[in-house]
Amino acid sequence: MEATTIIRKPLITEKATFQSTELGRYAFEVDRRATKPQIKRAVEEIYHVRVLSVATQHRKGQLKRNRYGYWKSAGMKRAIVKIHPDDRIDLF
Repeated sequence: MEATTIIRKPLITEKATFQSTELGRYAFEVDRRATKPQIKRAVEEIYHVRVLSVATQHRKGQLKRNRYGYWKSAGMKRAIVKIHPDDRIDLF
């Protein structure tokens, strides 16, 4: 898998922004089939930083309801990447 297909998009939330500024951890939505070494290699290749660790989470899709019945939103895999203290990723 290529690096651009592994990393789908950075997640910009209140918690992720706090962690990126204070702790050096960045959150990304990644492909469900990607492994931790693949995610590490992709972040290093795209953003040119040194990755110290990768933590992943599988987020289940939520059950939604409308007037026509129930449907399930798609799940996603999230990766929280800790980078070296000397490096930075400029997301905006």
